[in-house]
Amino acid sequence: MRHHDNKRKFGRERKVRKGFLRSLVRGLVLHGRIETTLPRAKEIRPMVEKMVTRSKSGSGLANLRLLTAEMGGQLDVAQTLIKDYAPKYQDRKGGYLRIMKLPNRLSDGSEMAIIEFV
Repeated sequence: MRHHDNKRKFGRERKVRKGFLRSLVRGLVLHGRIETTLPRAKEIRPMVEKMVTRSKSGSGLANLRLLTAEMGGQLDVAQTLIKDYAPKYQDRKGGYLRIMKLPNRLSDGSEMAIIEFV
């Protein structure tokens, strides 16, 4: 039974899954929107929202280092969050992302979605 097991595994080991999700987050932050499967979009949404909230609390060195560490050393993502997204969402208390469902993928029938910043 999968009681209290709310994280998706995506058929990957822990380290590979962590890198996979980081790459999805990086693509979303750098491009503003990505098209992916619905479970992947639902999995990265809370990660990105927490990162945006952290970037809003100030552009100090500590926040920059924490965001960079969360992204596995990707300084460009942390700087983009602090410089571009933090001022944009300064007055907003949450809900920075939107997930829109798309038609199922033809090849395997996977549920597709677009995740983008509001």
